[in-house]
Amino acid sequence: MPDRPFQVLGLQQIAVGGLDKGALRRFWIDIMGLTPTGTYRSEKENVDEDIAVAGSGPFKVEVDLMQPIDPEKKPKVHEPALNHVGLWIDDLEKAVAWLTEQGVRFTPGGIRKGAAGFDVCFIHPKGNDEAPIGSEGVLVELVQAPDEVIDAFAKVAAAG
Repeated sequence: MPDRPFQVLGLQQIAVGGLDKGALRRFWIDIMGLTPTGTYRSEKENVDEDIAVAGSGPFKVEVDLMQPIDPEKKPKVHEPALNHVGLWIDDLEKAVAWLTEQGVRFTPGGIRKGAAGFDVCFIHPKGNDEAPIGSEGVLVELVQAPDEVIDAFAKVAAAG
């Protein structure tokens, strides 16, 4: 592979879906002890989600607990139950440009603000004729890391 002009720094989030957000909350918040931090609702994205976090500071990982507003409509945020993984990226624009050159397929919508306020875009789980490389069945969210996250990962790498 040619030199990548970006780095994947670490895991930013996982998103899990189910028909009953209450059941997701019982497991992830009540049983596992994650900290609830907010909610997000979008008719367009067919999602009603609670946002929780594990850990703190620049290394915290967001866990989105997603329920479809209408289980019959798409996107079906509950299928599969592990809806997507989010990765911190140090330079999202360079990453998208380079990945596109490599033949990676993105979902419609391009780079945009995500529910947590960061710029995001999604790699499609399946390739097609035009862009043959997909993420092999798992929706992948690329998330622009803020400076404090980039700096924290750099410090850990330097100490490593």
